[in-house]
Amino acid sequence: MKVVTIIGARPQFVKAATVSRELKKAGLEEILVHTGQHFDHNMSQVFFDEMEIPHPHYNLEISGLNHGAMTGRMLEKIEDVLLKEKPDYVLVYGDTNSTLAGALASVKLHIPVAHVEAGLRSFEMKMPEEVNRILTDRISKILFCPTQTAFDNLNQEGFQHFDCKVVLAGDVMFDAVKYYQSKINTHATVLQTQHLEGKHFVLATLHRAENTNDPARLKAICEAFNEINQDVTIVLPLHPRTKAFLESNHIPLHARIIEPVGYFDMLALLKNCQLVMTDSGGLQKEAYFFEKFCITLRDQTEWVELVHVGANVLAGANKETIVKNFKSNYQKSIQVKEGLYGEGHAAATIVSYLQ
Repeated sequence: MKVVTIIGARPQFVKAATVSRELKKAGLEEILVHTGQHFDHNMSQVFFDEMEIPHPHYNLEISGLNHGAMTGRMLEKIEDVLLKEKPDYVLVYGDTNSTLAGALASVKLHIPVAHVEAGLRSFEMKMPEEVNRILTDRISKILFCPTQTAFDNLNQEGFQHFDCKVVLAGDVMFDAVKYYQSKINTHATVLQTQHLEGKHFVLATLHRAENTNDPARLKAICEAFNEINQDVTIVLPLHPRTKAFLESNHIPLHARIIEPVGYFDMLALLKNCQLVMTDSGGLQKEAYFFEKFCITLRDQTEWVELVHVGANVLAGANKETIVKNFKSNYQKSIQVKEGLYGEGHAAATIVSYLQ
């Protein structure tokens, strides 16, 4: 059996690493296609180096375009790859433009699509990620859900009546954290280079289009960061797009701003911080895996179960709400609920279904 895997963004590298190991164990051939959606060294090649992922068979080098142009270019190039490789399955992850392009190219060639992280819903159609995940789910042959909530979402949308298989597989990012956390001390250097050893700090990220494309939202979040940073250092690996928007809109940001970091450095920051503030979907979960409270800088989240168990709060882009939640939840301890994201064997489940 031959599987073509489509990846292009940071969380997909992490997920692909866990499944790639299981594919190799099972003796299945995997062709890795990197769309190039994240092209910065710290957000792409470093993950291949650190995560023990084989070098991609194809690097399409498509980035820096508007959504339509990027998705269209990827669709064209991925189709070329699929016509050449003729795989039995195409494996796509998450909700990026790479995900949708890979799924569309495959289904038009009548190649079955397996979607890892299916069934997630934020119920906000203004988010490009929501559009991508809904469309990808609808044209996928096997839908691997990370949570019971995701599984229920698909049943409520009538997927039991479609020609597909919906599987509650568990979360491959949970697999990854379990596998890689023992390597933090030998692979991560950020605590030493940023002089954070033994110090209290808040870990923050800020990159979602709903925030960075809206100067009013971006300014409000930065004002909250500036106030919080007076009490405790905010460590912020700054996305290149966010940096450009801050500069073009003349928005001041006071924090320990560092370059985007690799996976092990991010795990080290998560392990040692006192609280997380983010608009990232993946980081919300990773904060939970490390038992850190998370303030989500969005109005909705696809990881609603984290809000339900009291590990996460939606603060939107309101300065007062962000600061208030920081003050009430700083250093708050949370308890991980057993089985919420599976038992750490999601990748093995996925590969067994592909077989």
